[in-house]
Amino acid sequence: MIHKGYIRKLFSLLTVLAVTFAMHAQVGISVTPPRVYFTVDAGHTETKEVIVTNVSECHTMELSVTLGDWQYSEFGENMMYPADSLDNSCAAWVSVPTASYISLKPKESRAISVGITVPITENDPNKVHTAMLYVTQMNPVDDVNEQGANIKINVRSGIKLFRRSSVPRIQKVDITNLTVDKEKKEMWLEFLNEGNVWLEGVVNTYLVNSATGKEIELNNNGFYTMPGDLRKLRIALPDDLETGKYTATLMVDYGDANNIEAAEIEFDYEG
Repeated sequence: MIHKGYIRKLFSLLTVLAVTFAMHAQVGISVTPPRVYFTVDAGHTETKEVIVTNVSECHTMELSVTLGDWQYSEFGENMMYPADSLDNSCAAWVSVPTASYISLKPKESRAISVGITVPITENDPNKVHTAMLYVTQMNPVDDVNEQGANIKINVRSGIKLFRRSSVPRIQKVDITNLTVDKEKKEMWLEFLNEGNVWLEGVVNTYLVNSATGKEIELNNNGFYTMPGDLRKLRIALPDDLETGKYTATLMVDYGDANNIEAAEIEFDYEG
């Protein structure tokens, strides 16, 4: 059961905080790669390495390694939960045998092993599982903010863990809806990940003025999506779009050259 009170939208905030910290006390953590992909069947274990670096100039970092859950919202936001909250959580399967606590000197890096052992009882080969691996600073650093007030700085970085079995990959997206909100000058595209793998892709959008034939290419919109996710994507219309009748063509490209989903919609626009 998901307890909504625990839900926290942390990633954007953490990114902003990390930038702020770097400007003041040069305190920060670099963790690579940001996403780790496991392909491991029931009854087996797979281990990968991640590199943790103390990017600070003069502060030793005392770090803890913990686990949590996450999922995307329908708008592609990162939603955070305690470990083992979600039905597709693999947090209980994750082990970090090399270290639960790390001490890093300034500019020092450390490789840590992250393993996933899938229980023999896991009987759905098409189900994917996720978890979040957190690296958190345990020794806050004293600093002063822009207003001159004393503050304590500590940072946290997260690594997304993905697990699937070795069944053949199925990449499939189905566009379910496309609408235009002329008052807000935006379109909304809805699509469903009907495959069995996490997808990274981009939506390319083109407008054609039916009277003049003028084509306008809009900025691309990137997305990530997990199997079963319904994604709602906002596409802004140009501020200087001229009055006229338009055909909008949207193409969802997710890395499969043989399968690019497309949708079209016609609309009248008054600038």
